[in-house]
Amino acid sequence: MSVAELKERHVAAMETVNSLRERLKQKRLSLLDTDVAGYARLQGRTPVSFGPTDLVCCRTLQGHTGKVYSLDWTPEKNRIVSASQDGRLIVWNALTSQKTHTIKLPCAWVMTCAFSPTGQSVACGGLDSVCSIFNLNSPMDKDVDLPVSRMLSGHKGYVSSCQYVPDEDTHLITSSGDHTCILWDITTGLRTSVFGGEFQSGHTADVLSVSINGSNSRMFVSGSCDATARLWDTRVASRAVRTFHGHEGDVNTVRFFPDGNRFGTGSDDGTCRLFDIRTGHQLQVYYQQHGDNDVPHVTSIVFSISGRLLFAGYSNGDCYVWDTLLAKVVLNLGSLQNSHEARISCLGLSADGSALCTGSSDTNLKIWAFGGHRRVI
Repeated sequence: MSVAELKERHVAAMETVNSLRERLKQKRLSLLDTDVAGYARLQGRTPVSFGPTDLVCCRTLQGHTGKVYSLDWTPEKNRIVSASQDGRLIVWNALTSQKTHTIKLPCAWVMTCAFSPTGQSVACGGLDSVCSIFNLNSPMDKDVDLPVSRMLSGHKGYVSSCQYVPDEDTHLITSSGDHTCILWDITTGLRTSVFGGEFQSGHTADVLSVSINGSNSRMFVSGSCDATARLWDTRVASRAVRTFHGHEGDVNTVRFFPDGNRFGTGSDDGTCRLFDIRTGHQLQVYYQQHGDNDVPHVTSIVFSISGRLLFAGYSNGDCYVWDTLLAKVVLNLGSLQNSHEARISCLGLSADGSALCTGSSDTNLKIWAFGGHRRVI
């Protein structure tokens, strides 16, 4: 059989596969006769109510001179690390607003940062295609800068997101503009596994976000400019476990639901969506109607500790608090006093769920605490 004949058979087979996928998709949609909100309403559930003092801005963290792109909390809840366009990482004491570390980065174009599970190290990455690790206990160098303790090189595009594997300071996962995700061994500085790339089940465009399952750290989800999210098993790098469709724009952010069986996404199409990893079904769409045609992009999401609330940051400065059960906006932090004056770029929830931190293009971070009769939801 000639090469040309093989190519023809391959094209025909791919057309058949795509046709079967579409038929399967339509069959699944026909069987989904309701969503989470529809079922909850039938059960007589009512939305979460918020009073004027239930979630308030208690601190503004000022120190960056450029747009804030990323933030992360330590597991013990009292420290935050932030990455900014000013080329610095700042580690903050969330209780006092004081800076404990200011780290000048090798590459000013940083896009992501993360604390290690022990809080002893921070990782960051950006347009230099490298994920840099800093040990916060290392002595300063002669220029009074914290030296890089490890550089993870291997991506062929910018590093868009990084997250440590839970309960391990030795492994982390990065996503990149090269269409791949990589699991790293920090001790050796080597790649353990590469997800996507030459494999057909991988993303076909820049990967923008990753989230590791807190209930099963072998599983993680990625979101991409190809408008899909994909579920991966770190033991099987050659193919994605499942691909999730539904968005009509870049998937900017992904985050696992607290129980590990679902995950949320946020996209340039202005929607957040909730997916079930076991069935592959889309469970709910969270979308707020706007009067004009300029739909704000969803930039970042995070669930409350129970999963009843979904915090979503938008490119127009809004930060909606969604009731995940009834798909209703119960509060917009962007409309409150002391809110941000520009795009919300990143969100993070403290480990105990008692406080939310938001980062913005206005160069500031803000800490929002539950008050009144609301402690943790």
